[in-house]
Amino acid sequence: MKKAPVNRIIPFSNVDGPGNRTSIFFQGCTFHCLFCHNPETMTCCRSCGICLSYCPVKALRKKDGKIVWDSEACVQCDTCLKVCPHFSSPRVTWMTVEDVLNQIRRAMPYIDGITTSGGDCTLYPSFLAELFTAVKQQGKTCLIDANGAYDFASDPALMDVCDGVMLDVKAVEPSWHRELVSFDVEPVLRNLDYLLSVGKLQEVRTVILPNRDRENSETVQFVSQRIGGRCPYKIIRYRPFGVRPEYRRIMGEEETDPVYAESFVLLAREKGASEAFMV
Repeated sequence: MKKAPVNRIIPFSNVDGPGNRTSIFFQGCTFHCLFCHNPETMTCCRSCGICLSYCPVKALRKKDGKIVWDSEACVQCDTCLKVCPHFSSPRVTWMTVEDVLNQIRRAMPYIDGITTSGGDCTLYPSFLAELFTAVKQQGKTCLIDANGAYDFASDPALMDVCDGVMLDVKAVEPSWHRELVSFDVEPVLRNLDYLLSVGKLQEVRTVILPNRDRENSETVQFVSQRIGGRCPYKIIRYRPFGVRPEYRRIMGEEETDPVYAESFVLLAREKGASEAFMV
């Protein structure tokens, strides 16, 4: 029976795709983004035990060499996440598709669909295909929030049951992309073209960083000319909240100015992305 590590499930969200959605966050990621707002989802727990002595309510213990989390005792203070040196979380549950369905069942009458995210949910493609098949049988849509590392063109079974992909394009210049996320940009751009070609590109997102005029402009122009008016283009302001302190020292404590970010919305529209907007 397939299992995947689930970091958390948000029953109702209106920012993870169209309509009201349930968002499922998986653990583990192929990218290590310097501006990640969910850095505790990057890697799976190594059971190093560093977090044990920091938990104020003793909701963590070690059993048979593994960290065990007591969800009922936990007060969600996030201390364990802040002290973990491995960009991980001990508050992860390995779930079957049936486990996920049971947890989201109460929300199903009130949502338009589900969105799988992370981390990088595409680390578990066969799990997603099985989950999506079950959810679509209930008349709901299924979206993937993706960093673009996974080769969607190689997985027709997943594409058949996926209604769309919300794709991050963080940069287009190869060396800058690798510096930002520790991963090559080529797979992302191949996915951009493929998803456009099969009508499965739900949305493209780019984070606008302060004081990076050239890099921001290159990315926004490239994406805008590629997508035109075929899908929304979300221009996201960089915010240091949630970014690990060691990464904030690199990225800076300055939030992207709204007027500065809006200038890239205008640039995107000028270059053809008629549905560009800022958040």
